[in-house]
Amino acid sequence: MADNDSPANRQSTPDRRNFMLAGASITAAGAAALASLDAAAAETLELSFQRPPKSMIAPGQTILFQGDSITDAGRNKSDNAVNSQPALGNGYAWLAAAQLLIDRPEDELKILNRGISGNKVYQLADRWQADCLDLKPDVLSILIGVNDYWHKMKHNYDGTLEKYENDYRALLQRTKDVLPNVKLIVCEPFVLESGEIDDAWIENFEGYRAAAEHVAESFDATFVPFQSMFDLAVKIAPPARWAGDGVHPSNDGAALMAHWWLKAVGA
Repeated sequence: MADNDSPANRQSTPDRRNFMLAGASITAAGAAALASLDAAAAETLELSFQRPPKSMIAPGQTILFQGDSITDAGRNKSDNAVNSQPALGNGYAWLAAAQLLIDRPEDELKILNRGISGNKVYQLADRWQADCLDLKPDVLSILIGVNDYWHKMKHNYDGTLEKYENDYRALLQRTKDVLPNVKLIVCEPFVLESGEIDDAWIENFEGYRAAAEHVAESFDATFVPFQSMFDLAVKIAPPARWAGDGVHPSNDGAALMAHWWLKAVGA
């Protein structure tokens, strides 16, 4: 018999004060960007985004965030509790989860994060049984791709763009085979021109962004256009405001990501 009070089943619902404390370090530029991006998206076609008519997250469902360090965001990997801030990390996944839990306290949502820093798609696949399929998520959100290119450039990884897309497709097919009713969210991998990231880096990364969108289309997944979002954000403040090294979001960057993730799922 399952232990209903096990760490994996315990819930920790943040109150509004704790959520505000979690996001308290967002700057004026970040707060302004939330409103400005909404207006820009409404007036232009630069952000390929359409809010669904109703939330894709139903009461009682389990939401799982997966990916690399951007999703990991320093989470406590020894804490497997649902809705736990240490387990959810300090990034966009926590901010999005906290807002959901505050807005929908009666819905008994269960939110988990299994992102691991440095991961590429094939490394997700290596741990997919325990870190996804066994958790039986109703909603699965994946942000992966920057390491598939970065490690090729900097760490002698021999992967290719074709391998990235093929591995991604295989991972989602494996997921749908086991969890046919799971709702998929594919987040656009992104880079900003800051730190070591230059124009050539960005140009070569375009294929990985496009591949993620193609995968999302093939599996009828919700696509969250993070790169398009940041492309608009850098018109409001310099790239370093959103991600100092061009890859890992600042508090402001994470807040933008959480905001647009929630819009994408209709929350």
